[in-house]
Amino acid sequence: MNTKSTIKVANCSGFYGDRLSAAKEMISMGDIDYLTGDYLAELTMLILYKSQQKNNSGYARSFLAQFQETLNDIAAKKIKVIVNAGGLDPIGLSEKLIELIQQAGLNLKVGTVTGDNIINELDELQSNGVDLSNMDTSEILDIKEHPPVTANVYLGIWPIVELLNKGADVIITGRITDAALVMAAPAFEFGWKPEDLDQLAGALVAGHVIECGTQATGGNYSFFEEVPTFENIGFPIAEFSSDGTSTITKHQNTGGLVSIGTITSQLLYEIGSPYYLNPDVTADFRTINLEQTDNNRVRISGVKGLQPPTNYKVAINLDGGYKNSMTFVLTGLKIKEKAKLIETSLLKIIGNNFEKIDVKLIYKVVPTLESVEKADLEITVRDQDANKVGRNFSNAATSLALANYPGLYLKNPPGSGNQFGIYWPTLIPKGLVTPVIYLDLNKTEYLDITLKGQDSVYEETIEMDNSKITPSLQEKSSAKLSQIKTQKLPLGTLIGARSGDKGGNANVGFWAKSKEVYGWLVDFLTVEKIYELMGELKIDNDNFLKVDRYILENIFAVNFVIHRLLGRGVASSLREDPQAKSLGEYFLAQVVEIPNELLQNNV
Repeated sequence: MNTKSTIKVANCSGFYGDRLSAAKEMISMGDIDYLTGDYLAELTMLILYKSQQKNNSGYARSFLAQFQETLNDIAAKKIKVIVNAGGLDPIGLSEKLIELIQQAGLNLKVGTVTGDNIINELDELQSNGVDLSNMDTSEILDIKEHPPVTANVYLGIWPIVELLNKGADVIITGRITDAALVMAAPAFEFGWKPEDLDQLAGALVAGHVIECGTQATGGNYSFFEEVPTFENIGFPIAEFSSDGTSTITKHQNTGGLVSIGTITSQLLYEIGSPYYLNPDVTADFRTINLEQTDNNRVRISGVKGLQPPTNYKVAINLDGGYKNSMTFVLTGLKIKEKAKLIETSLLKIIGNNFEKIDVKLIYKVVPTLESVEKADLEITVRDQDANKVGRNFSNAATSLALANYPGLYLKNPPGSGNQFGIYWPTLIPKGLVTPVIYLDLNKTEYLDITLKGQDSVYEETIEMDNSKITPSLQEKSSAKLSQIKTQKLPLGTLIGARSGDKGGNANVGFWAKSKEVYGWLVDFLTVEKIYELMGELKIDNDNFLKVDRYILENIFAVNFVIHRLLGRGVASSLREDPQAKSLGEYFLAQVVEIPNELLQNNV
């Protein structure tokens, strides 16, 4: 256990494919106690599955290169490493690491966490009454219709803590909650117990901030012009105290920015209700307090912890079939007529007997030729038959190149299409899952997670009473601002946003820099206004995609969850932006009426 008053946990990866040099930079540029890395997402599990099917590894191979480059420094500086790079094969990755350690003549112990992979247990679970219903749609999983290819439980921190207690220096996990990689370090160092809910919640919030790497230090930031430089942008560091408070920072002499704005933006990434669920604790995001204590230093405090849920979340990827897309470019006059012509012509050749045909007409703005219309017509087909959606489809599209509308050309050459998966989030009782730990590949013992949780009211689908806004804010926004003059300007003139995917749902969080602007924001940006600003949310004349709104007054933010916008998840989505990364920026570009008072005061 550490005798320091604070410990430093640095993150070097936000996804599989992040900057390869980040691990070495975090270790060499300053003192840290722990190095963490998040390599997994729902889509990544599907990518790793496909890699396994080709007789390749089922883990994040990039971490091997990072470890080989840094293992001598890790040993010399006694830095602990915790990563989820194990993916679908944590044992396989641990074997490779042990080989590297032995070749280097070092004495580093490798810990491994398994038990998250339940792909072979799904039949038995359903036989014992676990319906594996979809969290978003309530559908019951039909394993025969859509065979699962991956099924992984989001485990918590205690298996990692136990390995640290046993002397592990490098810990490899499979699927685990992203923040747990970070939370385990202070829990071990400060001797926290499962009942220390406030401390755990504070670490959960900090873990959520830094697990996506440079998104906490200026990356994907709406007010990007505030960032001094994006060259060599620094990865984030969380400095923890024993009470669960933390300070987010980065190494000196690196690019990027750590400010209340960049931290607020990341807090809003991929969240639902203010009750942020984790296997070990539920953090109430309405209690987060942010303070800029120095240049590139933001303190997080005041976070209240509540009982964790009784269930584990499980990410299942199903075999969805195959899909293929061809994109026709249309230019000049009569865009809609040209689009209809090519669509009709293509369907006469390929028929209409696919499981799904999706046709999107996407208009493009040409800044230097604003009077010229330009659009993409994207035609996508999906089916269980790989041949049907393969060359039979794409060659048919290409065959029309000289035989249809004037100016026809395609953005992409004919291809054979791709296999895709369907993301299926579900829940199973914690008592049905047993994490297993290994030290240098020797199985030690099963873990008893002492705090299973309660029958919790903190469900992700909880409906918040959005009318309960602080009276002072309502008075400021409704009584005063509604009476003054306004200007038509983009919403992003004053407001920041961050968006992302949550399975088939998307979230977009908006935040203001001051109480005055926030008072206007909560009054202005209602669910009805979201529908007005984004016509895509309208299904037909009477039906819209469901949208939830949540108030986070403490950080001057409003979060929206748009249900089913992404269909069945990233791998199967037909949207141009299947992860909703640009959704926030779309809304910020919409022209709205902004009160002059807010613009004049520049608040």
